[in-house]
Amino acid sequence: MGNAVLEVNELTTKYITRFGENIYAVDHVSLKVEEGKSLGIAGESGCGKSTLALSLMGYYFPPLYYTSGQIIIDGQNISGMDPDEVRKAILGKEIAYIPQSAMNALNPTQRIINFIEDVIEAHKPYATKKEIYDQAKSLFEVLGLPAEVLNKYPVELSGGMKQRTVIAISVILSPQILIADEPSSALDVTSQKMVIKMLRNLMDSGLIKSMIFITHELPLLYNVTDDIMVMYAGQIVEKAGAHEMVFTPIHPYSQGLMGSIMVPESGLRDKKLTAIPGVPPNLKNPPSGCRFAERCKYVMPECRVTSIPLRDAGGGRAYRCILPKEFLMEAYERERGER
Repeated sequence: MGNAVLEVNELTTKYITRFGENIYAVDHVSLKVEEGKSLGIAGESGCGKSTLALSLMGYYFPPLYYTSGQIIIDGQNISGMDPDEVRKAILGKEIAYIPQSAMNALNPTQRIINFIEDVIEAHKPYATKKEIYDQAKSLFEVLGLPAEVLNKYPVELSGGMKQRTVIAISVILSPQILIADEPSSALDVTSQKMVIKMLRNLMDSGLIKSMIFITHELPLLYNVTDDIMVMYAGQIVEKAGAHEMVFTPIHPYSQGLMGSIMVPESGLRDKKLTAIPGVPPNLKNPPSGCRFAERCKYVMPECRVTSIPLRDAGGGRAYRCILPKEFLMEAYERERGER
């Protein structure tokens, strides 16, 4: 076991609506990311992935509020810390974030070097313009980006180039952990491949120590991350290694995600696509039992009674279901064979 760059224990965060309603978008989530490792987080839109990302950075601004739990980054507990204090001491240096729609995150009136100057000067106020330019140029060379991009405006760059430039800006201070929130969405296949290769190079070159990769495409994580965590309605429903999660998922929701996406890997590419019926529950009034019960083909009366904890499945795996893993895995294999 390596050193934990990020450790989260029972983290709960909520949104408070203008009517005073509490919406627990992250509900008692625990995870650990070790140095040199990458964690993938998958799930449908609205399951809490992006809220978890904001919470991990201590980015609490109304209507998002911290409720309970611990967030420990490189040994420092930032739980409940003032957002402004986190921004000055933690963001960029310890943890960095690539937001959704990163291609639209750049002010079109600023040159790329201006964004980098803002990031570096926030943490190194005495750095000269030349020092900043030389540092940015060196980083761009490592990441395969031409140095002339630094003097361009965002409108002069293609979508894929803007995406890679945002990634470069995010890691200019070599953070301990990088959170990439659907960095390959809205890109063509070639640009997606370049972005994914770039993210892997960041870890291989030591520019970042670890990474969290968020997407709704579970199979994509097979080629990017070491471990995968599946979220549903604010909760973790399964944790496993990337290979195990893609080829032998346990939880019915994880199985449904795999069955609803085309997968190029051998042994999965010829399967028939299936859809997960229904919609996720309303988190203003979540069910008292299993949150996936209304959509689950194996649902039983007991599933609707009380909340279900994560169960140890051995080998570092865990899943949130009352049914034995052997039954669920055999049913999945049988269903695949019948398609």
